[in-house]
Amino acid sequence: MQTRSSDNAKGIDVSHHNGTVNWQRVAASGYSFVFVKASEGTTYKDPTFETNVRGARQAGLLVGAYHFLNAKDRETAINEAANFAAAMSVVGGAASLDLPPVLDYETNPSGISQSELNAVAKAFLTEIERITARKPILYTGNDFAQNFNTPMGAYDLWVARYNTQPPWNVPAWSAWTFWQYSQKGSVPGISGAVDLNVFSGSLTELRAWTANQSGGKSEGKSGRKDVDDMATIEELQQVIQAQEARIAAMEKKLNMSGKEPLPSWAEPAVRAGKAAGAITTSADKSIPDLIALQMLKNLGLLDPDVLRALRSLANSQKS
Repeated sequence: MQTRSSDNAKGIDVSHHNGTVNWQRVAASGYSFVFVKASEGTTYKDPTFETNVRGARQAGLLVGAYHFLNAKDRETAINEAANFAAAMSVVGGAASLDLPPVLDYETNPSGISQSELNAVAKAFLTEIERITARKPILYTGNDFAQNFNTPMGAYDLWVARYNTQPPWNVPAWSAWTFWQYSQKGSVPGISGAVDLNVFSGSLTELRAWTANQSGGKSEGKSGRKDVDDMATIEELQQVIQAQEARIAAMEKKLNMSGKEPLPSWAEPAVRAGKAAGAITTSADKSIPDLIALQMLKNLGLLDPDVLRALRSLANSQKS
């Protein structure tokens, strides 16, 4: 990957660990952008997120938000994306921020496989883009970046490498968009060490880049989506299969095909319903139908003696 230079726009990233920040002093020290931690996992929201975003905005910095991922499966990743979107909503949502939303995926504590790891990342990235209509970027360490397969290169990379030497190429990326080159920086306005970053171009180029990121997926000169942005056939098939499985599970829960045996709890109510003339067959009855039949039986409204009495009463009123 490329090296950095003195012309690169300078930035930082912060969370509640950095305490109260004097953003005017940060801006006066030559820093032009910041990524602020918004959330982690499915429920945690950084308590300093809103204060940091508003302070950085007032100081004139370009502001973005990031989410630290803990998920070990796709469903949890989707829930984490929802938490991230909710966290950003307190400052106007992802659309109001200058920089794209960021997935921070740098550890694998659950020890999931490489294919599972990629599926989790893709699920989060796809969901946050669906919710926010902004294409996210991915933050990870240079070592950990080797876990991501080539299609993940469709997302811009924010890489962590604490060295004067540039990050090395990995299957998904041969260039970085942001580089976190130190986690022990000293910045006026912040007490203690802080992460230091650079953008892959000048401040003018960063402003132009952010303007191009605000509309979600990029389009080429033809107006068509870039090929790298499109889901692979395998990914589409996985989505279709998952939807079909959900539909089948719902149908199984709600409907009876007529060929399936009745649930044991419904058999007495069905017999009583047939004897009372309420139903003629148990075929194609839904679970709600069976529950309603059971309720009628519980109320005694399928009892032959009760029905005879009701019919007799009805006939006497007619006469």
